[in-house]
Amino acid sequence: MKKQPEITDKTRQTFINVFCDLYSQKPIEKISIQEITNKSGYNRSTFYQYFTDIYELLDCVEERVLKSINEEMAGREFSTHTFQDALQCLENAEDISVLKALLGDYGSVHFVERLKREIPFERLIVDFPTDDVLAPYIIEFYISTLISMFRLWIRNDKDLSSEELVKLIDSLFAKGITPYHIFGAVNPKRSDLNKSKGARRRRMRA
Repeated sequence: MKKQPEITDKTRQTFINVFCDLYSQKPIEKISIQEITNKSGYNRSTFYQYFTDIYELLDCVEERVLKSINEEMAGREFSTHTFQDALQCLENAEDISVLKALLGDYGSVHFVERLKREIPFERLIVDFPTDDVLAPYIIEFYISTLISMFRLWIRNDKDLSSEELVKLIDSLFAKGITPYHIFGAVNPKRSDLNKSKGARRRRMRA
């Protein structure tokens, strides 16, 4: 007797959930089929009914996430606020926990490159002159920054609100890091103090 579709879907999803939980904790090379089946409550033969190996499971997970983001982008009208639109497309994709695993500490560079290549984020750049020689560099900078910030945000369990994250990204692109007084930015008061000390030394030598 054939299994009902909802049963097979549930079994497949169980394997995916367990895999993503493990993948968020360690690299794929250290994840075994035995471990997945033990945690899933199924045997190895059941696993092989759905996937030939762990890498096919990973590919299935990546495909589902990419499809979900593409559908989110295709189904919405974009505003003039490109960062917010892009962030919402990522955040509203199905299985955010799966995306968190793929972009986590042990996620592959390969998936990030697929994400940049297969998701048309350039659609979010309104009236951008794509025939300009600098266009691919600017688009790469835009997309890489967006994905990196989103990746850090979900790894930090969304410690900022989405509005705060968008505001920060906007500010960094518009003004750089100087307003945040980090990475060796000069403190004006300390600079003035150093100047006055130097002037006193020069007067004493004279």
